[in-house]
Amino acid sequence: MFTELIRRRRSIRQFRPQPVEPEKVDALVEAALRAPSSRSLNPWEFILVDDPGQLRELSNAKPHGASFLAEAPLGIVVCADPQRCDVWVEDCSIAVIFMQLMATSLGLGSCWIQIRKRHHASGRPARDHIADRLQIPAHLEVAAMLAVGYPVREKSPHPAEGLPFDKVHRTAYGRPYKKN
Repeated sequence: MFTELIRRRRSIRQFRPQPVEPEKVDALVEAALRAPSSRSLNPWEFILVDDPGQLRELSNAKPHGASFLAEAPLGIVVCADPQRCDVWVEDCSIAVIFMQLMATSLGLGSCWIQIRKRHHASGRPARDHIADRLQIPAHLEVAAMLAVGYPVREKSPHPAEGLPFDKVHRTAYGRPYKKN
């Protein structure tokens, strides 16, 4: 059931040293390609990386929040052509969450690594660090990377009582939503 899937999905940053099976990689790719896209323009492109040396290099794309990619068995770099679609950021975001939900359904863990508007330790855009290593054409932007693999440990779902229901309004801003 979808409700259980979204409850189980958690950001996973520690992975077992076990490769992701080809059929599971295929399912992740299919999930990304089935993601909705504005006007069906599909501005995104995906680069699958399973080489440990490349993953280590990519994990240095920014000073914080990418180091765990070095230990992931699979990284997925999500790029897009901003000239193809004005809402490429949204389209990429939807594709990433589709892959994350598919990963969870397959018993895999994943964690989003924000790249757009982030910088390498040198001050260069993180996008440039990644593009240099993966030969990404200059017209493509890098939105994010996704670390994927088998979790070292399972995380419990966040309890419903801890969800920020105060951020939900009914009818107008400031009118609290009351959960039934």
